[in-house]
Amino acid sequence: MRTSLALLALFPAIALAQAPATAVPAATPQDKVDAVFARFNRTGSPGCTVAASRGDKTILHSAYGMADLEHGLALRPDSVLEAGSVSKQFTAAALLLLAQQGRFSLDEPVNKYIPELPDSARTVTIRQLIHHTSGLRDWGSVAAIGGWPRTTRAYTHAHVLEIVSKQRALNYAPGEAYSYTNTGYNLAAILVSRVAGKPFAQYTREALFEPLGMRSTEWRDDFRKIVPGRAIAYSPAGSSYRMDMPFEYVHGNGGLLTTVGDLLRWNRNFDNPVVGGREFVEAQHRTGKLNSGRDISYAAGLQIHQWRGIREVSHSGATAGYRAWLGRFPAHNLSIAVLCNLASANPTALGHQVAEVYLADVLPARASEVSANVDAATLGKLAGLYRSAQDRDVVRIELENGQLRFGGRTPLRALSASSFALGEEGRVLFELDASGSPRRAGLDDPNGVTWFDRVEKVSPSVSELQAYAGGYESAEAEVVLKAAVDGDTLVLRRRPDDVIRLTPAYRDGFLSPLGSVVFLRDPAGKVIEMSIGQGRVWDLRLKKTN
Repeated sequence: MRTSLALLALFPAIALAQAPATAVPAATPQDKVDAVFARFNRTGSPGCTVAASRGDKTILHSAYGMADLEHGLALRPDSVLEAGSVSKQFTAAALLLLAQQGRFSLDEPVNKYIPELPDSARTVTIRQLIHHTSGLRDWGSVAAIGGWPRTTRAYTHAHVLEIVSKQRALNYAPGEAYSYTNTGYNLAAILVSRVAGKPFAQYTREALFEPLGMRSTEWRDDFRKIVPGRAIAYSPAGSSYRMDMPFEYVHGNGGLLTTVGDLLRWNRNFDNPVVGGREFVEAQHRTGKLNSGRDISYAAGLQIHQWRGIREVSHSGATAGYRAWLGRFPAHNLSIAVLCNLASANPTALGHQVAEVYLADVLPARASEVSANVDAATLGKLAGLYRSAQDRDVVRIELENGQLRFGGRTPLRALSASSFALGEEGRVLFELDASGSPRRAGLDDPNGVTWFDRVEKVSPSVSELQAYAGGYESAEAEVVLKAAVDGDTLVLRRRPDDVIRLTPAYRDGFLSPLGSVVFLRDPAGKVIEMSIGQGRVWDLRLKKTN
Protein backbone atom coordinates (compact mmCIF):
# COMPACT_ATOMS: atom_id res chain seq x y z
CA MET A 1 0.00 0.00 0.00
CA ARG A 2 1.47 3.33 -1.04
CA THR A 3 1.62 5.44 2.09
CA SER A 4 0.46 8.66 0.49
CA LEU A 5 -2.70 6.95 -0.82
CA ALA A 6 -3.81 5.52 2.52
CA LEU A 7 -6.31 8.30 3.23
CA LEU A 8 -8.42 7.27 0.24
CA ALA A 9 -9.74 4.42 2.38
CA LEU A 10 -11.63 6.98 4.51
CA PHE A 11 -14.02 7.85 1.67
CA PRO A 12 -17.10 5.63 1.15
CA ALA A 13 -17.10 3.77 -2.15
CA ILE A 14 -20.67 5.00 -2.83
CA ALA A 15 -19.52 8.60 -2.81
CA LEU A 16 -17.10 7.83 -5.58
CA ALA A 17 -19.80 6.01 -7.55
CA GLN A 18 -22.12 9.08 -7.42
CA ALA A 19 -19.53 11.44 -8.88
CA PRO A 20 -20.59 12.90 -12.24
CA ALA A 21 -19.05 11.32 -15.31
CA THR A 22 -16.08 13.29 -16.55
CA ALA A 23 -13.27 12.75 -18.97
CA VAL A 24 -10.52 10.53 -17.62
CA PRO A 25 -7.61 12.82 -16.72
CA ALA A 26 -4.20 12.15 -18.17
CA ALA A 27 -1.97 10.06 -15.95
CA THR A 28 0.27 12.21 -13.76
CA PRO A 29 3.95 11.39 -13.09
CA GLN A 30 2.86 10.08 -9.68
CA ASP A 31 0.31 7.77 -11.34
CA LYS A 32 2.99 6.43 -13.65
CA VAL A 33 5.42 5.81 -10.77
CA ASP A 34 2.64 4.09 -8.82
CA ALA A 35 2.23 1.73 -11.79
CA VAL A 36 5.95 0.95 -11.80
CA PHE A 37 5.80 -0.17 -8.15
CA ALA A 38 2.29 -1.63 -8.24
CA ARG A 39 3.41 -5.23 -7.72
CA PHE A 40 4.83 -4.32 -4.29
CA ASN A 41 1.81 -2.26 -3.27
CA ARG A 42 0.07 -4.81 -1.05
CA THR A 43 0.00 -5.78 2.60
CA GLY A 44 1.56 -9.22 2.05
CA SER A 45 4.76 -8.08 0.34
CA PRO A 46 7.97 -6.26 1.23
CA GLY A 47 8.59 -3.39 -1.14
CA CYS A 48 10.46 -0.21 -1.91
CA THR A 49 10.77 3.45 -1.10
CA VAL A 50 11.53 5.91 -3.89
CA ALA A 51 12.28 9.61 -4.15
CA ALA A 52 13.28 11.99 -6.92
CA SER A 53 14.37 15.60 -7.08
CA ARG A 54 15.16 18.31 -9.56
CA GLY A 55 17.77 20.52 -8.00
CA ASP A 56 16.63 21.40 -4.49
CA LYS A 57 12.99 20.46 -5.14
CA THR A 58 11.71 17.00 -4.20
CA ILE A 59 9.22 15.89 -6.86
CA LEU A 60 8.58 12.33 -5.65
CA HIS A 61 8.63 10.71 -2.19
CA SER A 62 6.66 7.47 -1.89
CA ALA A 63 6.65 4.01 -0.33
CA TYR A 64 5.10 0.73 -1.46
CA GLY A 65 4.68 -2.50 0.49
CA MET A 66 5.56 -3.55 4.00
CA ALA A 67 8.44 -2.74 6.34
CA ASP A 68 7.73 -5.58 8.80
CA LEU A 69 5.57 -8.54 7.85
CA GLU A 70 5.49 -9.99 11.36
CA HIS A 71 4.02 -6.84 12.88
CA GLY A 72 2.06 -5.62 9.87
CA LEU A 73 3.93 -2.34 9.52
CA ALA A 74 3.89 -0.58 6.16
CA LEU A 75 6.91 1.07 4.57
CA ARG A 76 6.94 4.84 4.86
CA PRO A 77 8.74 7.28 2.57
CA ASP A 78 11.13 7.97 5.48
CA SER A 79 11.71 4.30 6.40
CA VAL A 80 15.36 3.40 7.06
CA LEU A 81 16.81 0.70 4.80
CA GLU A 82 20.31 -0.48 4.02
CA ALA A 83 21.98 0.86 0.88
CA GLY A 84 24.35 -2.01 0.03
CA SER A 85 27.20 -0.90 -2.21
CA VAL A 86 25.62 2.50 -2.80
CA SER A 87 27.47 3.05 0.49
CA LYS A 88 30.85 2.89 -1.25
CA GLN A 89 30.67 6.48 -2.49
CA PHE A 90 30.53 7.72 1.12
CA THR A 91 33.60 5.70 2.06
CA ALA A 92 35.42 7.03 -1.00
CA ALA A 93 34.32 10.54 -0.04
CA ALA A 94 35.91 10.16 3.40
CA LEU A 95 39.22 9.17 1.77
CA LEU A 96 39.01 12.10 -0.66
CA LEU A 97 38.36 14.61 2.15
CA LEU A 98 41.36 13.39 4.14
CA ALA A 99 43.54 13.49 1.03
CA GLN A 100 42.27 17.00 0.31
CA GLN A 101 43.41 18.00 3.80
CA GLY A 102 46.91 16.63 3.10
CA ARG A 103 46.61 13.74 5.54
CA PHE A 104 47.90 11.33 2.89
CA SER A 105 48.30 10.98 -0.87
CA LEU A 106 45.98 8.70 -2.81
CA ASP A 107 49.04 7.30 -4.57
CA GLU A 108 50.69 6.12 -1.36
CA PRO A 109 50.81 2.38 -0.65
CA VAL A 110 48.01 1.16 1.60
CA ASN A 111 50.39 -0.87 3.76
CA LYS A 112 51.91 2.37 5.07
CA TYR A 113 48.71 2.67 7.13
CA ILE A 114 47.62 -0.98 7.25
CA PRO A 115 50.82 -3.02 7.75
CA GLU A 116 48.74 -6.18 8.22
CA LEU A 117 48.51 -6.51 4.43
CA PRO A 118 50.47 -9.45 3.00
CA ASP A 119 53.57 -9.08 0.82
CA SER A 120 51.44 -9.79 -2.25
CA ALA A 121 49.68 -6.45 -1.70
CA ARG A 122 52.64 -4.28 -0.76
CA THR A 123 52.39 -2.06 -3.87
CA VAL A 124 48.60 -1.53 -3.78
CA THR A 125 47.79 2.18 -3.57
CA ILE A 126 44.89 3.94 -1.88
CA ARG A 127 43.68 5.15 -5.28
CA GLN A 128 43.51 1.53 -6.49
CA LEU A 129 41.29 0.65 -3.53
CA ILE A 130 38.85 3.32 -4.66
CA HIS A 131 38.74 2.18 -8.30
CA HIS A 132 38.69 -1.62 -7.76
CA THR A 133 42.00 -1.97 -9.59
CA SER A 134 43.98 -3.27 -6.59
CA GLY A 135 43.82 -6.94 -7.54
CA LEU A 136 42.78 -7.79 -3.97
CA ARG A 137 40.55 -10.82 -3.63
CA ASP A 138 37.12 -10.22 -2.16
CA TRP A 139 37.36 -11.37 1.46
CA GLY A 140 33.69 -12.47 1.56
CA SER A 141 34.18 -14.70 -1.47
CA VAL A 142 37.23 -16.32 0.15
CA ALA A 143 35.22 -16.87 3.34
CA ALA A 144 32.41 -18.45 1.32
CA ILE A 145 34.82 -20.93 -0.28
CA GLY A 146 35.83 -21.84 3.28
CA GLY A 147 32.20 -22.61 4.09
CA TRP A 148 31.23 -19.42 5.91
CA PRO A 149 29.58 -16.96 3.50
CA ARG A 150 28.73 -13.47 4.71
CA THR A 151 25.79 -13.28 7.14
CA THR A 152 26.52 -16.81 8.43
CA ARG A 153 29.00 -15.33 10.90
CA ALA A 154 29.08 -11.94 12.60
CA TYR A 155 32.16 -10.77 10.69
CA THR A 156 34.16 -7.78 11.95
CA HIS A 157 36.94 -5.70 10.41
CA ALA A 158 39.36 -7.83 12.42
CA HIS A 159 38.10 -10.83 10.44
CA VAL A 160 38.61 -8.89 7.20
CA LEU A 161 42.22 -8.12 8.12
CA GLU A 162 42.86 -11.72 9.14
CA ILE A 163 41.50 -13.12 5.86
CA VAL A 164 43.34 -10.54 3.73
CA SER A 165 46.61 -11.16 5.58
CA LYS A 166 46.51 -14.85 4.61
CA GLN A 167 46.27 -14.24 0.85
CA ARG A 168 49.51 -15.19 -0.88
CA ALA A 169 48.36 -13.92 -4.27
CA LEU A 170 46.28 -11.20 -5.89
CA ASN A 171 43.87 -11.65 -8.76
CA TYR A 172 46.33 -9.65 -10.91
CA ALA A 173 49.14 -7.14 -10.54
CA PRO A 174 47.82 -3.85 -9.09
CA GLY A 175 46.49 -1.59 -11.83
CA GLU A 176 46.45 -4.24 -14.54
CA ALA A 177 42.68 -4.81 -14.56
CA TYR A 178 39.38 -3.96 -12.90
CA SER A 179 37.62 -6.41 -10.58
CA TYR A 180 34.96 -5.37 -8.12
CA THR A 181 35.91 -6.23 -4.53
CA ASN A 182 34.49 -5.30 -1.15
CA THR A 183 37.93 -5.78 0.40
CA GLY A 184 39.19 -2.46 -0.89
CA TYR A 185 36.36 -0.53 0.72
CA ASN A 186 36.61 -2.32 4.07
CA LEU A 187 40.32 -1.48 4.08
CA ALA A 188 39.41 2.10 3.17
CA ALA A 189 37.14 2.38 6.23
CA ILE A 190 39.92 0.99 8.44
CA LEU A 191 42.41 3.42 6.90
CA VAL A 192 40.11 6.41 7.49
CA SER A 193 39.70 5.52 11.16
CA ARG A 194 43.47 5.16 11.66
CA VAL A 195 44.35 8.42 9.91
CA ALA A 196 41.46 10.43 11.41
CA GLY A 197 42.11 9.03 14.90
CA LYS A 198 38.45 8.22 15.49
CA PRO A 199 35.96 5.53 14.45
CA PHE A 200 35.02 5.61 10.79
CA ALA A 201 31.33 5.98 11.70
CA GLN A 202 32.07 9.01 13.84
CA TYR A 203 34.31 10.66 11.24
CA THR A 204 31.77 10.31 8.44
CA ARG A 205 28.94 11.51 10.68
CA GLU A 206 30.87 14.66 11.53
CA ALA A 207 32.38 15.27 8.09
CA LEU A 208 29.51 14.20 5.80
CA PHE A 209 26.13 13.39 7.31
CA GLU A 210 25.67 16.24 9.78
CA PRO A 211 26.82 19.05 7.43
CA LEU A 212 24.40 17.78 4.76
CA GLY A 213 21.42 17.35 7.11
CA MET A 214 21.35 13.56 6.63
CA ARG A 215 19.78 13.02 10.03
CA SER A 216 18.51 9.49 9.35
CA THR A 217 21.84 8.13 8.07
CA GLU A 218 24.36 6.06 10.02
CA TRP A 219 26.54 2.99 9.57
CA ARG A 220 25.50 -0.48 10.62
CA ASP A 221 28.69 -0.88 12.68
CA ASP A 222 26.68 -2.75 15.33
CA PHE A 223 23.88 -4.83 13.82
CA ARG A 224 22.32 -5.29 17.29
CA LYS A 225 21.68 -1.57 17.75
CA ILE A 226 18.05 -0.42 17.78
CA VAL A 227 17.42 1.79 14.72
CA PRO A 228 14.02 3.54 14.83
CA GLY A 229 12.12 3.18 11.58
CA ARG A 230 14.33 0.42 10.14
CA ALA A 231 12.59 -1.92 7.68
CA ILE A 232 13.31 -5.65 7.88
CA ALA A 233 14.87 -7.25 4.78
CA TYR A 234 13.39 -10.35 3.15
CA SER A 235 14.07 -12.95 0.47
CA PRO A 236 11.40 -14.93 -1.41
CA ALA A 237 10.72 -18.41 0.02
CA GLY A 238 8.30 -20.27 -2.23
CA SER A 239 5.02 -18.41 -2.12
CA SER A 240 6.07 -16.51 1.02
CA TYR A 241 9.14 -14.70 2.40
CA ARG A 242 11.85 -15.21 4.98
CA MET A 243 13.87 -12.61 6.86
CA ASP A 244 17.28 -11.99 5.30
CA MET A 245 19.18 -9.53 7.47
CA PRO A 246 22.90 -8.57 7.33
CA PHE A 247 24.06 -9.83 10.70
CA GLU A 248 27.65 -8.54 10.53
CA TYR A 249 29.71 -5.63 11.79
CA VAL A 250 31.74 -4.89 8.64
CA HIS A 251 30.87 -1.64 6.91
CA GLY A 252 32.32 0.82 4.45
CA ASN A 253 31.82 -1.63 1.61
CA GLY A 254 28.11 -1.48 2.44
CA GLY A 255 26.19 -1.13 5.67
CA LEU A 256 24.86 2.40 5.28
CA LEU A 257 21.47 2.77 6.99
CA THR A 258 19.66 5.61 5.30
CA THR A 259 16.50 6.93 3.64
CA VAL A 260 15.73 7.91 0.06
CA GLY A 261 15.35 11.50 1.23
CA ASP A 262 18.83 11.55 2.75
CA LEU A 263 20.30 10.06 -0.42
CA LEU A 264 18.84 12.95 -2.39
CA ARG A 265 20.43 15.37 0.09
CA TRP A 266 23.77 13.71 -0.63
CA ASN A 267 23.32 14.02 -4.38
CA ARG A 268 22.56 17.73 -4.06
CA ASN A 269 26.08 18.25 -2.72
CA PHE A 270 27.43 17.35 -6.15
CA ASP A 271 25.59 20.30 -7.69
CA ASN A 272 25.94 22.80 -4.82
CA PRO A 273 28.84 21.60 -2.66
CA VAL A 274 28.49 22.18 1.05
CA VAL A 275 31.07 19.49 1.81
CA GLY A 276 34.46 19.52 0.11
CA GLY A 277 33.87 22.20 -2.49
CA ARG A 278 34.18 21.87 -6.25
CA GLU A 279 37.60 20.18 -6.00
CA PHE A 280 36.07 17.37 -3.95
CA VAL A 281 33.17 16.92 -6.39
CA GLU A 282 35.56 16.67 -9.33
CA ALA A 283 37.72 14.14 -7.49
CA GLN A 284 34.69 11.97 -6.69
CA HIS A 285 33.80 11.85 -10.40
CA ARG A 286 37.34 11.19 -11.67
CA THR A 287 37.37 7.74 -13.21
CA GLY A 288 40.15 5.21 -12.78
CA LYS A 289 42.89 4.32 -15.22
CA LEU A 290 44.58 0.98 -15.83
CA ASN A 291 48.34 0.56 -16.21
CA SER A 292 47.75 0.29 -19.96
CA GLY A 293 46.40 3.84 -19.96
CA ARG A 294 42.84 2.71 -20.59
CA ASP A 295 40.18 4.69 -18.70
CA ILE A 296 37.50 2.73 -16.87
CA SER A 297 33.98 3.85 -15.98
CA TYR A 298 34.36 3.42 -12.20
CA ALA A 299 35.13 6.62 -10.28
CA ALA A 300 35.19 7.06 -6.48
CA GLY A 301 32.29 4.79 -5.56
CA LEU A 302 30.38 5.93 -8.64
CA GLN A 303 29.77 4.39 -12.05
CA ILE A 304 29.80 6.95 -14.87
CA HIS A 305 28.30 5.71 -18.10
CA GLN A 306 25.60 6.21 -20.72
CA TRP A 307 21.95 5.22 -20.41
CA ARG A 308 19.51 5.81 -23.27
CA GLY A 309 22.12 8.10 -24.79
CA ILE A 310 22.48 10.42 -21.77
CA ARG A 311 25.12 10.60 -19.05
CA GLU A 312 24.29 8.71 -15.86
CA VAL A 313 26.18 8.77 -12.55
CA SER A 314 24.96 5.95 -10.36
CA HIS A 315 25.62 2.92 -8.20
CA SER A 316 23.54 -0.07 -7.18
CA GLY A 317 23.73 -2.11 -4.00
CA ALA A 318 22.75 -5.44 -2.47
CA THR A 319 23.35 -6.76 1.05
CA ALA A 320 21.37 -9.73 2.38
CA GLY A 321 17.75 -8.93 1.39
CA TYR A 322 18.25 -5.19 0.87
CA ARG A 323 18.51 -3.71 -2.63
CA ALA A 324 19.37 -0.12 -3.58
CA TRP A 325 20.10 2.25 -6.45
CA LEU A 326 21.04 5.92 -6.48
CA GLY A 327 21.35 7.74 -9.79
CA ARG A 328 21.85 11.21 -11.21
CA PHE A 329 21.34 12.58 -14.69
CA PRO A 330 23.42 15.77 -14.42
CA ALA A 331 22.40 17.31 -17.75
CA HIS A 332 18.77 17.21 -16.64
CA ASN A 333 19.28 18.06 -12.96
CA LEU A 334 17.44 14.87 -11.95
CA SER A 335 18.27 12.56 -9.03
CA ILE A 336 16.47 9.31 -8.16
CA ALA A 337 16.88 7.07 -5.11
CA VAL A 338 15.36 3.60 -4.71
CA LEU A 339 15.65 1.45 -1.55
CA CYS A 340 13.99 -1.97 -1.34
CA ASN A 341 13.71 -4.59 1.40
CA LEU A 342 13.15 -7.53 -0.95
CA ALA A 343 16.02 -9.49 -2.50
CA SER A 344 14.14 -10.17 -5.73
CA ALA A 345 13.59 -6.45 -6.43
CA ASN A 346 15.68 -4.88 -9.19
CA PRO A 347 16.27 -1.29 -8.06
CA THR A 348 18.33 -0.37 -11.12
CA ALA A 349 15.50 -1.31 -13.48
CA LEU A 350 12.98 0.40 -11.19
CA GLY A 351 15.10 3.55 -11.06
CA HIS A 352 15.37 3.63 -14.83
CA GLN A 353 11.61 3.24 -15.17
CA VAL A 354 11.16 6.24 -12.87
CA ALA A 355 13.72 8.16 -14.94
CA GLU A 356 11.69 7.42 -18.07
CA VAL A 357 8.68 9.06 -16.40
CA TYR A 358 10.50 12.30 -15.59
CA LEU A 359 12.71 12.42 -18.68
CA ALA A 360 10.04 11.41 -21.18
CA ASP A 361 10.27 14.73 -23.03
CA VAL A 362 14.06 14.73 -23.36
CA LEU A 363 15.06 11.09 -23.75
CA PRO A 364 16.28 10.37 -27.26
CA ALA A 365 14.03 8.03 -29.18
CA ARG A 366 15.35 4.49 -29.19
CA ALA A 367 17.44 4.33 -32.31
CA SER A 368 16.54 1.71 -34.86
CA GLU A 369 19.67 -0.40 -34.62
CA VAL A 370 20.87 -1.71 -37.95
CA SER A 371 22.54 -5.10 -37.85
CA ALA A 372 25.14 -6.40 -40.26
CA ASN A 373 23.92 -9.26 -42.42
CA VAL A 374 25.73 -12.34 -41.11
CA ASP A 375 24.62 -15.72 -42.44
CA ALA A 376 23.48 -18.56 -40.18
CA ALA A 377 26.47 -20.76 -41.01
CA THR A 378 28.91 -18.09 -39.82
CA LEU A 379 26.90 -17.48 -36.65
CA GLY A 380 26.77 -21.22 -36.01
CA LYS A 381 30.57 -21.39 -36.04
CA LEU A 382 30.73 -18.77 -33.29
CA ALA A 383 28.33 -20.59 -30.99
CA GLY A 384 29.89 -22.83 -28.36
CA LEU A 385 31.61 -22.99 -24.98
CA TYR A 386 34.20 -20.40 -23.93
CA ARG A 387 36.44 -20.31 -20.84
CA SER A 388 37.39 -17.06 -19.09
CA ALA A 389 41.13 -16.39 -19.07
CA GLN A 390 40.64 -14.65 -15.71
CA ASP A 391 38.77 -17.06 -13.44
CA ARG A 392 38.39 -20.07 -15.82
CA ASP A 393 34.61 -19.92 -15.55
CA VAL A 394 32.72 -20.75 -18.71
CA VAL A 395 30.15 -18.93 -20.75
CA ARG A 396 27.96 -20.46 -23.42
CA ILE A 397 27.32 -18.51 -26.62
CA GLU A 398 24.17 -19.87 -28.18
CA LEU A 399 22.45 -19.39 -31.50
CA GLU A 400 18.72 -18.88 -31.00
CA ASN A 401 16.22 -17.75 -33.64
CA GLY A 402 19.00 -16.43 -35.85
CA GLN A 403 20.71 -14.43 -33.08
CA LEU A 404 23.66 -15.13 -30.81
CA ARG A 405 23.22 -14.83 -27.05
CA PHE A 406 26.16 -14.35 -24.71
CA GLY A 407 25.67 -16.36 -21.53
CA GLY A 408 21.89 -16.06 -21.71
CA ARG A 409 22.06 -12.27 -21.85
CA THR A 410 20.44 -9.88 -24.30
CA PRO A 411 20.87 -11.01 -27.91
CA LEU A 412 24.03 -9.85 -29.63
CA ARG A 413 23.60 -7.42 -32.53
CA ALA A 414 25.96 -8.10 -35.41
CA LEU A 415 28.24 -5.22 -36.37
CA SER A 416 30.34 -7.48 -38.58
CA ALA A 417 31.07 -11.21 -38.88
CA SER A 418 33.36 -10.99 -35.82
CA SER A 419 32.07 -7.99 -33.82
CA PHE A 420 28.75 -7.77 -31.97
CA ALA A 421 27.07 -5.15 -29.78
CA LEU A 422 25.96 -6.24 -26.30
CA GLY A 423 23.53 -3.75 -24.79
CA GLU A 424 24.32 -0.05 -24.95
CA GLU A 425 28.03 -0.02 -24.15
CA GLY A 426 29.33 -3.58 -24.47
CA ARG A 427 30.94 -5.40 -27.38
CA VAL A 428 31.75 -9.07 -27.99
CA LEU A 429 34.70 -9.55 -30.30
CA PHE A 430 35.71 -12.87 -31.87
CA GLU A 431 39.29 -13.68 -32.79
CA LEU A 432 39.15 -16.05 -35.75
CA ASP A 433 41.62 -18.46 -37.32
CA ALA A 434 42.28 -18.76 -41.05
CA SER A 435 39.21 -20.97 -41.54
CA GLY A 436 36.92 -18.48 -39.79
CA SER A 437 36.56 -20.58 -36.63
CA PRO A 438 36.84 -18.71 -33.32
CA ARG A 439 39.93 -19.07 -31.15
CA ARG A 440 38.52 -16.84 -28.42
CA ALA A 441 35.90 -14.20 -27.66
CA GLY A 442 36.45 -10.90 -25.88
CA LEU A 443 33.84 -9.12 -23.78
CA ASP A 444 34.72 -5.44 -24.07
CA ASP A 445 32.85 -3.21 -21.59
CA PRO A 446 33.60 0.20 -20.06
CA ASN A 447 35.88 -1.35 -17.42
CA GLY A 448 38.11 -3.41 -19.72
CA VAL A 449 38.26 -6.55 -21.87
CA THR A 450 37.76 -10.11 -20.59
CA TRP A 451 38.95 -12.85 -22.94
CA PHE A 452 37.32 -16.27 -23.21
CA ASP A 453 39.12 -19.15 -24.93
CA ARG A 454 37.10 -21.59 -27.03
CA VAL A 455 36.93 -24.99 -25.32
CA GLU A 456 35.28 -28.31 -26.06
CA LYS A 457 32.78 -29.83 -23.67
CA VAL A 458 33.78 -33.19 -22.17
CA SER A 459 31.97 -36.06 -20.46
CA PRO A 460 34.57 -37.87 -18.34
CA SER A 461 34.05 -41.50 -17.42
CA VAL A 462 33.88 -42.71 -13.82
CA SER A 463 37.44 -44.04 -14.08
CA GLU A 464 38.64 -40.64 -15.34
CA LEU A 465 36.85 -38.93 -12.45
CA GLN A 466 38.70 -41.17 -10.00
CA ALA A 467 41.95 -39.39 -10.93
CA TYR A 468 40.69 -36.27 -9.13
CA ALA A 469 39.76 -38.05 -5.87
CA GLY A 470 41.61 -36.99 -2.74
CA GLY A 471 41.98 -34.19 -0.23
CA TYR A 472 42.79 -30.58 -1.15
CA GLU A 473 43.82 -27.94 1.36
CA SER A 474 44.07 -24.12 1.36
CA ALA A 475 45.56 -22.07 4.18
CA GLU A 476 44.28 -18.92 2.46
CA ALA A 477 40.63 -19.99 2.78
CA GLU A 478 41.27 -22.19 5.83
CA VAL A 479 39.49 -25.11 4.22
CA VAL A 480 39.95 -28.76 3.33
CA LEU A 481 37.90 -30.17 0.44
CA LYS A 482 37.68 -33.88 -0.25
CA ALA A 483 36.97 -34.88 -3.86
CA ALA A 484 35.19 -38.19 -4.32
CA VAL A 485 33.15 -40.03 -6.93
CA ASP A 486 29.49 -40.44 -5.96
CA GLY A 487 27.81 -42.73 -8.50
CA ASP A 488 28.81 -41.17 -11.80
CA THR A 489 29.35 -37.66 -10.36
CA LEU A 490 32.38 -35.96 -8.84
CA VAL A 491 31.59 -34.21 -5.55
CA LEU A 492 33.49 -32.10 -3.04
CA ARG A 493 32.84 -32.69 0.64
CA ARG A 494 33.43 -29.87 3.13
CA ARG A 495 32.98 -30.12 6.86
CA PRO A 496 30.66 -30.45 8.59
CA ASP A 497 28.23 -31.85 6.02
CA ASP A 498 28.40 -29.87 2.76
CA VAL A 499 28.31 -31.89 -0.47
CA ILE A 500 29.17 -29.80 -3.55
CA ARG A 501 28.40 -31.43 -6.90
CA LEU A 502 30.65 -30.70 -9.86
CA THR A 503 29.43 -30.52 -13.45
CA PRO A 504 32.00 -31.36 -16.16
CA ALA A 505 32.65 -28.43 -18.50
CA TYR A 506 35.98 -28.96 -20.31
CA ARG A 507 39.09 -31.07 -19.77
CA ASP A 508 39.98 -30.95 -16.04
CA GLY A 509 37.43 -28.16 -15.59
CA PHE A 510 34.10 -28.26 -13.76
CA LEU A 511 31.31 -25.91 -12.80
CA SER A 512 30.06 -25.77 -9.21
CA PRO A 513 28.29 -23.53 -6.68
CA LEU A 514 31.80 -22.45 -5.61
CA GLY A 515 32.59 -21.21 -9.11
CA SER A 516 34.89 -22.89 -11.61
CA VAL A 517 36.88 -25.84 -10.27
CA VAL A 518 39.98 -26.76 -12.29
CA PHE A 519 42.34 -29.63 -11.48
CA LEU A 520 45.99 -28.95 -12.29
CA ARG A 521 48.54 -31.60 -13.26
CA ASP A 522 52.32 -31.94 -13.06
CA PRO A 523 54.37 -32.62 -16.25
CA ALA A 524 53.75 -36.35 -15.80
CA GLY A 525 49.99 -35.81 -15.86
CA LYS A 526 49.38 -36.41 -12.15
CA VAL A 527 46.75 -34.19 -10.48
CA ILE A 528 48.52 -32.07 -7.85
CA GLU A 529 46.32 -29.01 -7.25
CA MET A 530 42.82 -27.62 -7.47
CA SER A 531 42.06 -24.06 -8.55
CA ILE A 532 38.80 -22.34 -7.63
CA GLY A 533 37.83 -19.29 -9.65
CA GLN A 534 34.90 -16.89 -9.53
CA GLY A 535 34.24 -13.26 -10.36
CA ARG A 536 36.01 -11.86 -7.29
CA VAL A 537 38.57 -14.61 -6.61
CA TRP A 538 40.28 -15.62 -9.82
CA ASP A 539 42.66 -18.44 -8.89
CA LEU A 540 42.61 -19.77 -5.33
CA ARG A 541 44.93 -22.79 -5.16
CA LEU A 542 44.38 -25.87 -2.97
CA LYS A 543 47.21 -28.40 -2.67
CA LYS A 544 46.39 -32.08 -3.08
CA THR A 545 47.25 -33.82 0.19
CA ASN A 546 46.57 -37.48 -0.69
